[in-house]
Amino acid sequence: MVSPAATTARPAVGVDLRALVGTPSGIGVFTRALLLRLAERGGYRIVGLSHRPATGGGELEAAGVALETRAAPLGVLWQQLRLPARLAAGDLDLFWSPLFTLPLRLPVPAVVTVHDLTPVLYPETHRFKVLASILPFLRRSVETARVVVADSEATARDLRGQFPQCADRLRVVYPGVDEDFAPGGAEEVAATREELGCPRGYVLYAGTIEPRKNLGLLLDAWEAARLDDPTFPPLVLAGGYGWRSRPLVRRIERLRGLGLLALGRVERGRLVRLFQAARVFAYPSLYEGFGLPPAEAMACGVPTVASNRASLSEVVGEAGLLVDADDPGGLADALRRVIGDPALAAELGARGRERARRFRWTRAAREMEEVFALALQ
Repeated sequence: MVSPAATTARPAVGVDLRALVGTPSGIGVFTRALLLRLAERGGYRIVGLSHRPATGGGELEAAGVALETRAAPLGVLWQQLRLPARLAAGDLDLFWSPLFTLPLRLPVPAVVTVHDLTPVLYPETHRFKVLASILPFLRRSVETARVVVADSEATARDLRGQFPQCADRLRVVYPGVDEDFAPGGAEEVAATREELGCPRGYVLYAGTIEPRKNLGLLLDAWEAARLDDPTFPPLVLAGGYGWRSRPLVRRIERLRGLGLLALGRVERGRLVRLFQAARVFAYPSLYEGFGLPPAEAMACGVPTVASNRASLSEVVGEAGLLVDADDPGGLADALRRVIGDPALAAELGARGRERARRFRWTRAAREMEEVFALALQ
């Protein structure tokens, strides 16, 4: 008997869409962007699977992604109990999880993307429910996946160190930067700065407000620079509050009088404009599997200052300034250098635009198709 999958011209790939349920996080942004490019390329028939309807599902369906929902009270219960039965139906050739783990029972070949190893290396930075949904299944997932995909060489090194048994099945596929992230026109930049009350520009941070992002270091550095020079640009924070952020919230409130603006979570179009109008982008994170915000800032031609931890030196390279994640004075000096030296700022902006060109979703989709083909051999 010929299976349904065998009669389909294009191989069919089932995709775990749990990262798109609710308000998408960074992994949700990653998943949507890559699925849209995969659908555009058309080499595989994509079927999105989840326990609740995916946010923005209409856009995916319009692009050609089929969506299926099988209700379950918790995503991890759906993944381990209901998803295997769906994969065993015979119409899917491959399963891809962009969310760290796979079902323990796998009726079809599988690919898993591991964005970072913070659940293993920095468990204190995650809620218990996140750890409970990842740690019991992570080792088995990297052992059973035909291919394990990492977002960066840094994450690949971490995976080899923690799970050497997957070393020969590791592939690195860099995420991409959407084409929307590009330098803004002079009028747009001026309008955004006026809207914020920062006509001379500002220092920007974009990302979740939480301890792992090392916001305390940025607040220390910016406060020192601002107190030393009252004309130093204001600090703008764009992003929602994460876990264990209460001390940061209190400190941010105290610093508002010094010129700090906390905008909370912003919609995508406004985020692009915030990047374009910034004079410098600061990202002092303690650990990133890739670190998309610095790549987006560079694509906008904004000078970037980042910590030298994990993948950030790999992403930013010589296109920005890298500082020690434990040195507020070093970060303050780097910000002062960029703000006080227009020639350096212009040079970093040009370098950043060039470097950001290597991070494209079209390239990521092509490389993921190669991963799928390898997994199906």
